[in-house]
Amino acid sequence: MISLNRKPHGQASGGYWEKLRKSFDDMDALRQRLDYQTALLAVCALAASLLLGMGDLVTKGSIAERQAEDLKATLGQVLPEGIYDNDVLAEPRLVPSAGEETGLEQTEVFIAKKGSEVTAVAFKMLATGGYAGDLTLMLGVDREGKILGARVIAHAETPGLGDKVETSKSNWILGFNGRSLGNTSAQAWRVKKDGGDFDQFAGATITPRAVVKGVEGGLKFFERHRRELLAATD
Repeated sequence: MISLNRKPHGQASGGYWEKLRKSFDDMDALRQRLDYQTALLAVCALAASLLLGMGDLVTKGSIAERQAEDLKATLGQVLPEGIYDNDVLAEPRLVPSAGEETGLEQTEVFIAKKGSEVTAVAFKMLATGGYAGDLTLMLGVDREGKILGARVIAHAETPGLGDKVETSKSNWILGFNGRSLGNTSAQAWRVKKDGGDFDQFAGATITPRAVVKGVEGGLKFFERHRRELLAATD
């Protein structure tokens, strides 16, 4: 006679559920441990870092390309075609400018040349004292220190009031064309409300006042570095 050594079905089932309950108890105990929490946090942080890194790697090229396109378009507004035949973006110069009117530790200057002669320069700078903070300007200046173009390229001014410094909202910024420290007196570098030459906006004097002061400061920066910038023929 063959004897089968089988546990009763109820006993086997009870053992299974006992093991399962013990496993849950062990996992719950594990979750309460500080080293487990630390390890879990580290894994999550590592995963997030990897995802961010991959995202940056994938978009880095296209973002840089878009930024270069935007910069080129802005330079095209302050450096007229025909006055240069070089790649203005190719070799920007960094001029130490801590404490100067550009508001930057180093000012990036783009050199426009025709042949070997520097015909104009353009540089980005900050105009401080705006209603909602600093405004970022791009200024193009010819060899004689006359403004070829000025543009506000970034600001946080109030829509409908301070944003009239943009060419898409008004022609106000074009009033700087042809101005220089030589043909505009120090008193004239103010808005009309302060006795100067430049219009202010109805209900928004602070913003144009900051831009006028910033543009004048940009011309002073150019005059201070004029010799070294115009000598950049390599």
